[in-house]
Amino acid sequence: MTADLLVILRHGPYGSSWLREGLDISLVAAAFGQKVSLMFLGEGVLALMPGQVKGAPGQKATAPIIDMLTMYDIDRLLVCRDDLQRMGLQAEELCVAVEVISGENISAELTHHSNVLNF
Repeated sequence: MTADLLVILRHGPYGSSWLREGLDISLVAAAFGQKVSLMFLGEGVLALMPGQVKGAPGQKATAPIIDMLTMYDIDRLLVCRDDLQRMGLQAEELCVAVEVISGENISAELTHHSNVLNF
């Protein structure tokens, strides 16, 4: 096992609270000593775009949480190459350093974690 917890983030930063909730649970788990990895899939990749602002009324920006990840020793951020291409993005454009994985390697990543949460 490479890590205790893998949190999969599939939702974009606006329109729902799923991304925020996934990030929050990641921080809580890390604060309690869990080794946490994050995997951004689909629209979740958009959370890593620079210049994020607050969303609809009542929605907080996720950029401050993304900036805090290293403070909680969450430094393994995985992004699917196919999803980056689908969104027209390059890894170098994102606001944090990421590990780009192929779509075929997603299932292998799942087996390397003892717990997986999907948001």
